[in-house]
Amino acid sequence: MERFTNRRIFIGAILIGMVFVLGSAAYVKRNALVAAETLRAKMSLKTLTDTISVSEQLKLDQIASIREGRYATIIDLRPDGEAEGQPDAATMKAAANREGLNFFYVPVPHGDIPDSAVQALGKVLDESRGPILLYCRSGRRAARTWSLVEASRQDGMDAKAILEAVKASGQSADDLRAAIEARIAKRVAQ
Repeated sequence: MERFTNRRIFIGAILIGMVFVLGSAAYVKRNALVAAETLRAKMSLKTLTDTISVSEQLKLDQIASIREGRYATIIDLRPDGEAEGQPDAATMKAAANREGLNFFYVPVPHGDIPDSAVQALGKVLDESRGPILLYCRSGRRAARTWSLVEASRQDGMDAKAILEAVKASGQSADDLRAAIEARIAKRVAQ
């Protein structure tokens, strides 16, 4: 039987330590992914991109769960006072900040999406750290406004990918196809 030397014991300890560290990291990452998927299912969060999701109206008691779901930024696209019982942006911001989340308010009215709202959301998205959660009453305005922002981005997706992302989120921007294509044409010309 071989004798154990200090060198062999040292190498064995390093290997066991590496296996433990890598296994622990994989376990933590897996748990984070499971928590994020559980949150998505529980709160009806829909993915637009790897770092941007949309949701219907958030409630104050959901803010802590959003942080636990690994989101860093929340953007409210719903105008204050749109419906009775809806928490206003200042209240939502205070709750988000208490949880260590960034919060921005970019109100978008029903109907046509104003270019000023597209520009404002684009600026906030550029300056925000992700993952990012956009919300409005149903998620529709959030997804549609994002589609116009994405079409305006110099390195943004093509029209087909944008429309598919919106559709995958449970919404539709088919009626915005011409506006999306026009914004893409402008970015190519610049």
